[in-house]
Amino acid sequence: MNNQEIFERIKQILVEEFEVDTEQITQDSNLYSELELDSLDSVDLIVALENEFGFKIDRTKDEEDLRELRTVTDVSNFIQSKINN
Repeated sequence: MNNQEIFERIKQILVEEFEVDTEQITQDSNLYSELELDSLDSVDLIVALENEFGFKIDRTKDEEDLRELRTVTDVSNFIQSKINN
């Protein structure tokens, strides 16, 4: 799966689960300041990513990486690293 496919799937999650306007979502969009997700949304986002991409995220092991997710690109890179492992 390439980066564009991952981006499109993340974008779909943001639109369907969080009602973000598709026009607002770019690779550089900040999840919190631009797309207006909050801390509870970030938990829901992790669950949605697990369901969409078919893997389990170890919140204890990946805690620091999860805290660093600020942009759509950060999420995409995180997903790519999980797929490659």
